[in-house]
Amino acid sequence: MDNFTKIFRPKKIGDIFGQTHLTSKDSAFYKLLKNKNIPHSFFFGPPGSGKTTMARVIANELNIPFYEFDATNLKIDQIRAVFTKYKSTLLKPLIFIDEVHRLSRTQQEILLIPMENREAIIIGASTENPYFTITSGLRSRSMLFEFKALDKKDMINIIKTVQKSINFTIEDDALMYLIDSSSGDSRALLNLLEFAIKINSHVELENLKSLRPTMLKDGVSSDDSHYNLISALIKSMRGSDIDASLYYLARLIDGGESAEFIARRLVIFASEDIGNANPNALNLATNTMVAVSKIGYPESRIILSQCVIFLASNPKSNSAYKAINEALNYVKKHKKLQVPDHLKSPPSSKYLYPHDFGGWVEQKYLLKDLKFYNSNQIGFEKTLDEWLKKISNF
Repeated sequence: MDNFTKIFRPKKIGDIFGQTHLTSKDSAFYKLLKNKNIPHSFFFGPPGSGKTTMARVIANELNIPFYEFDATNLKIDQIRAVFTKYKSTLLKPLIFIDEVHRLSRTQQEILLIPMENREAIIIGASTENPYFTITSGLRSRSMLFEFKALDKKDMINIIKTVQKSINFTIEDDALMYLIDSSSGDSRALLNLLEFAIKINSHVELENLKSLRPTMLKDGVSSDDSHYNLISALIKSMRGSDIDASLYYLARLIDGGESAEFIARRLVIFASEDIGNANPNALNLATNTMVAVSKIGYPESRIILSQCVIFLASNPKSNSAYKAINEALNYVKKHKKLQVPDHLKSPPSSKYLYPHDFGGWVEQKYLLKDLKFYNSNQIGFEKTLDEWLKKISNF
């Protein structure tokens, strides 16, 4: 029996389950594909959501050569060889690069001119939003499309598709476990189903659990997604309820959520919800993220617990969060302000070096008076406010 993920991989866009925001006939993506005008694109979303499949479907529907690379071991000469092969032809291939967020700056720069000249259709995929990892040059030459985890209905449709070709039966509780434990990942679902059928064409819960004892990655079920659990954890810490925070942390851990994912959320929380009310919160959360990446379960549960209790117990302030949002909102809506001449590099003679004046000297740093930050005067923020007043001689 061949690999299920290859056998049942959709060949046409109409065969893809999920991603209706891309595959419906009213979507911009669908219309571009049918008009054979697919732009250079970057797909991002969870594993098994169909990013690679979509790239292959595009190549199939456009009837063009498909080249697949992995950014973790990609060599520049491999890419150049593809461009050279089709340089003097009208046929333009599709080059698909997985884990695109791992491309080096040099590798990204190699793609710029071929993308500009449409020597190939470049599509990258990542489980992370590549907007923050690819260069502005790539962003300006491409479109960004988000893929979402498949829902229960999509997973059932995949199973029914398999049943049309493979003779097997599955018990109700086994069906639910197959779907829930796959966490919206079609590849994981097909992989588990394939080996369960190899054991017995009548799929039972016991066999599934012997092959996959715990939930994958997110630890979600059709009723309790990890998004709801992590949201509840964050909100409980924000509300300073230690016991509720520990409950949701335990649910995440018991459901198989990765320690690294939880730790990343704690780091964000430390800055967004505590901020300078206690700057040490960010230090502890960051150290937690490093520690769990080196240690793993089961011991990481203790480290996560310590961090959650600490964060829940801290005074809360979102002044830093609000300040950068205000600044970004202003930058997006207004004409960019020029950097004053005395602040440019190298600095002009008009620049006043604060250290020559005891640490602070009055001078303009913006050509327009703007106010983004407003201290909540909570915790250590009060100390910072006092320092600022002393420094500036207010």
